[in-house]
Amino acid sequence: MSPNRPPEPAGRTDPGTPAGASRLGVWEARIERLTEKIRPWSWLWPPVAFLAGAGSFFLVERQQWLGAMLALGMLLTWCLLLSESLIGRFLSRRGYPTLPRGVTTFIAQMVHQETLFFTLPFLLATTVWTSGQAIFTLAMVGLAILSVLDPLYYRLAEQKRSLYFAFHAQCVFLVVLVSLPTLLHLTTGQSLLLALAATVIFSLPSLMHLLRPMTVRRWLLMLALLPLLAGIAWAGRIWVPPASLWISGSALSPAFDVESRTPQGSLQLTPDALSRQGLYAYTAIHAPRGLREEVVHEWRHKGELIDRIPLEIQGGRAEGYRAWTHKRNFPEDSTGRWRIDVMTASGQRIGVLRFNVATDADSATRADGHISSPPGLPGLNIRGLIADPESQPSAESQNNVDQRSRPSEKGNS
Repeated sequence: MSPNRPPEPAGRTDPGTPAGASRLGVWEARIERLTEKIRPWSWLWPPVAFLAGAGSFFLVERQQWLGAMLALGMLLTWCLLLSESLIGRFLSRRGYPTLPRGVTTFIAQMVHQETLFFTLPFLLATTVWTSGQAIFTLAMVGLAILSVLDPLYYRLAEQKRSLYFAFHAQCVFLVVLVSLPTLLHLTTGQSLLLALAATVIFSLPSLMHLLRPMTVRRWLLMLALLPLLAGIAWAGRIWVPPASLWISGSALSPAFDVESRTPQGSLQLTPDALSRQGLYAYTAIHAPRGLREEVVHEWRHKGELIDRIPLEIQGGRAEGYRAWTHKRNFPEDSTGRWRIDVMTASGQRIGVLRFNVATDADSATRADGHISSPPGLPGLNIRGLIADPESQPSAESQNNVDQRSRPSEKGNS
């Protein structure tokens, strides 16, 4: 071929190619031309995806169907990406032309950026920043930054294939975790299980790449590694934010007005005061409309679990579903640091309430019934844009949206 001769246009096929290959080649040429036109503007895609995710996050409350449509669009995009490699192999085995590697990598990069930036608003708003969840969310922020740094991303895609497949599996985990509670009203535990299952399945290419060439022994090793990875992932679920749940307001108080569903009174938390009056823990928990979820108040003293009180919440209320527990039976020596972990039934932390019990009233926490929002990103209260923990529901909704724990020997009422 002469060096001055222009390259063969995409879509041109040899006479021996199957019927229809030429038409397919024309479409692939169009996709390549469109890709080249999009490349200079690809820097716009991450902020657009982030805004789409934020829009979906807020629209779930105000226009649930529109937020669900945005989440559904995310899942459809992933289905196209996941089927691309299978379709490419199917076509190449039958002699049909396929898209160049650079084009498919660029498309995959766009989808990864869409996934990471779309899910970031959900993670940023639901992360308990005083726990290990902060590490997980910051790691996802790091992956999002990696996806926009072309030199690093393409080096990962071309030279570090096992890490690239792991990166891909993590993106699958995020899109399933965030989308399913909104679309199908699955609980956070159900969504987490499906997300972990999808991650294990899509980690197969990474393991196969690491263990090449695949022998019988290495196949057996891979089959042994898969349940191990699944077990490790499940054990680390407490580090994963419940992307559809968060506490919009919380308070500690010595009394509670059941009619208005508000904490009342003020008390210095000394051992004598607790033994006389007990303590109410109030939480307003936000959940998507239509979602029913079991949550748990875990009362811990110096890290030791003392009481575990389950509650059932229902989603759909902008101020959060108000739930409370009343602990009356405290240990004989109740001094020291206490915390109340608000957990999902599957073991993901939604929030934490902390207080200190001391014989010296000046050193003890003051439970004054003030409803406060949990800390988010410094200077940016994402949750506050949706939920106002101080506001009250209409009278007609109060009988349906609030719950308290039932009496038991544990001292809750």
